Amino acid sequence: MGIRKKNNKNPPVLSHEFVIQNHADIVSCVAMVFLLGLMFEITSKVAVLFITVQYNVTIPANGPEETAVNYFHYGLKDVATVFFYMLVAIIMHAIIQEYVLDKINRKMHFSKTKHSKFNESGQLSAFYLFSCLWGASILVSENLLSNPVSLWDGYPHTLMPFQLKFYYICQLGYWLHAIPELYFQKTKKEDIPRQLVYISLYLVHITGAYVLNLNRLGLVLLVLHYFVELLFHVSRLIYFSNEDRQTGFTVWAVLFVLGRLLTLSLSVLTVGFGLAGAEKQGLNLAEGSFNVLVVRVTVLAAICTAQAFMMWKFINFQLRRWREHAQTQTLKKKSSSSKSKSRKGVNVVVVSIGELLLIAHALRAAGRHGTGAVSVG
Repeated sequence: MGIRKKNNKNPPVLSHEFVIQNHADIVSCVAMVFLLGLMFEITSKVAVLFITVQYNVTIPANGPEETAVNYFHYGLKDVATVFFYMLVAIIMHAIIQEYVLDKINRKMHFSKTKHSKFNESGQLSAFYLFSCLWGASILVSENLLSNPVSLWDGYPHTLMPFQLKFYYICQLGYWLHAIPELYFQKTKKEDIPRQLVYISLYLVHITGAYVLNLNRLGLVLLVLHYFVELLFHVSRLIYFSNEDRQTGFTVWAVLFVLGRLLTLSLSVLTVGFGLAGAEKQGLNLAEGSFNVLVVRVTVLAAICTAQAFMMWKFINFQLRRWREHAQTQTLKKKSSSSKSKSRKGVNVVVVSIGELLLIAHALRAAGRHGTGAVSVG
């Protein structure tokens, strides 16, 4: 499966440059090994662990008209599945980069700074759009929006429908793939700490919601957060194409603040009040219940800390934008004032030259009259 276009220079085999240029092909071969493993009886049992969703539980039908329902819970085998879909995310990342973003970059002729930011926003916009649509379809199918009480009612939510569990598997696989992408995309050293913090926040919160059986609350918060982030990155893509179009940032700023408030409200309502008043209390690992005070406080503290951190970054971002806008306005004023001064100087020079021409003309006329008078005498 050829994904990345090869350069004219052929780096040494297994060198850093060789791995970076051909990482999508290498990962595709690894993923193909797992798919080929399904064809043979000896390796099919191992390959199934990586490709299909594990821990299936079938609930029999209550009556003859009803059909059996399949649910899933989590376990250690999910690590293998997450690893496989991390490989899929690397391949999809390379396809979007090679066949969409690189072509746009060649047409727009961005600078190095805008080039990296455009690639980041392009990749995240595609992921956020896909995750928002998929998550919203799960919310509608599971009636979580029409019945908010279901966020905490019946906790622990150990059994998940296939779509919900597969959604969490793909989310973990995507954010894990972002770590090796720092190497594959040759990320600058000064940008790596910021990216690692960004990735770690996603992994910690998604894993926490998955392991603590708060998957319904986690799904709602993820869709809400992804929608706001999608608006930001789409606005940044539009800004790169035309710097005068900044309306999207204003809409994003309003929705960002509202999103943080809604996230805190849903978290406090679900964890602070809903789980605190639930029938099942106490720590029971066999049943998957973590409804104890220490866990609830830790969850709320983690969510509040993350929201405070994001608000702090948001305020710094807005201040930087206002500062840059003020600097551009002052530069425009200085340039306009300098242009007006230069125009005045040109007018003065023109006037002075005109006056000199008039004086010279007058002197010539006076000379002619003087010469005529001498000749007549």
